[in-house]
Order: sequence, then C-alpha cells, then structure tokens
Amino acid sequence: MGIAEGALTAESKPAIRALASLDPEPAHQSAVDLRPHATYKGDPIGMANRPRPALTELVAAEDRLSKWEQSRLGRPVPLSDDLFVVPFYARTFRGGSRGQPFVFALVNDQGEMTGRLHGLHEWRDSPFTGFCFNLAADPHRGHAFHLNRYGLYAWDRAGALRAKLDTGTKTFKSLTHFTLGACAPNGDLLLAHTKQHLILRVPAPDDLTDLAATVEAALRAYGRQRTALKKQWGPVNWHWQHSAPLHRI
Repeated sequence: MGIAEGALTAESKPAIRALASLDPEPAHQSAVDLRPHATYKGDPIGMANRPRPALTELVAAEDRLSKWEQSRLGRPVPLSDDLFVVPFYARTFRGGSRGQPFVFALVNDQGEMTGRLHGLHEWRDSPFTGFCFNLAADPHRGHAFHLNRYGLYAWDRAGALRAKLDTGTKTFKSLTHFTLGACAPNGDLLLAHTKQHLILRVPAPDDLTDLAATVEAALRAYGRQRTALKKQWGPVNWHWQHSAPLHRI
C-alpha cells in the first residue's frame, strides 16, 4: 500500500511512497520486479526493502488455520487526509471460506496500524459469502461503510460500529441485490444493483444513527422510480438500450 505523489497520466507515472506491506516477505520476487517510481525509504520497494512489521505480522495469532499464507489485500479507502481503511483477508477455499479471518485495518499516513473497524463477527457477518470486501469512506464526516450479504455496516473515524442494517429483516432484505460502490464527493453512498444496472444514491446522514431511516427511504424511492423508468424506457432483460438523460434516483 502506498500514496501517489500526484495523478496518473498518459505521459507519466506518479512517484509512489510505500506505507505498509501485507506480508513480511515476498512469495515470488526478484530484482526484475522492482519499479523505480515505487519506493520505500528512498529505494525501490521490493524483496527485503519493504515496510515492517507487515500487516499480517501484527495480527498473526488471528489466523490459526493458514497463518495468513496466501492472504490477499483489498482496496484501501481514505478515511481522512492521514488515515486509511485497509481490508485484508485470509486464503479462500474451494469448499467455502465463511468464518475465515479478515481485518479492516486503520493505517495512518506513517504506515502504522492504529486500530481497526470493530464489531463484525467472523461467521455471522462474513464478507467471504459472496466475496464482498469493498469498503467506501466519507472523509469529510470520517465515516466508513461496508456492504455484504448480511448487512450494511457503518463506522466512525475511531473504528466503532455505529450502525448495522440487517439484511435478514424485511426492511433491508433488498440490499442483498446491491453492491457497494463508493461515496460521492458530498458523502452520499452509491449502491449498484447487480441485475437491473441502476445506481442508487443514498443521502449521507451527519449522524450514523439516522442511517437506517435514510436507507429505508432510499430503497422505497428506488422501487417507485425504477418502475417509472422501466415503463418509460423499456429495458430488455434490464439492459437499457436507449440513450436517455441522467435520472437521479
């Protein structure tokens, strides 16, 4: 994981300053894998030159089965200018991986793991079901979000779980048909329907205790407006084949 010093363009790659590593040692790496634009302590990152301790070293005792071998790093999201949420998870198995360990780590801009997003149970809230490890963050309010088959979860900047919308309830069951996209610049939560090819924009509440009511209202509005759009544009198997103006729902 690293921070880019600028934007990626067609003409150049930005310099990347490495902050944290997943594993203490690379599994398969040689000098040909080093890249001059990605550095740690002034030298190209790779092989022995990598941030230590690695994230898996800091939680070594939590994966008793595979010892974090063949673990994977998810997509980090910024929770503020100097704090990031970094998801990583243990190896997956062909017969199912529900109950395997996973961590949503809080990492600061110095590469230090300062905490984690708390409150998820390895089995009851497992993101391995459906392989849902995406996170979204609203840096302005310091809120982090996660959606998987079992619920929509929201945390504050300290990593405390402030809201859980259970998809086992009738009110929020339809959330299982959405995937988590990102937060809009104003903090609104973007959810993509997996079959109907529509994006639901959920207004961001300042107080996460209001999230349940906000999402409930957004889901009701989605149903009404989706039906109206379907009548107007006649999608074929939910593929919108006609050019249409952007319609916010």
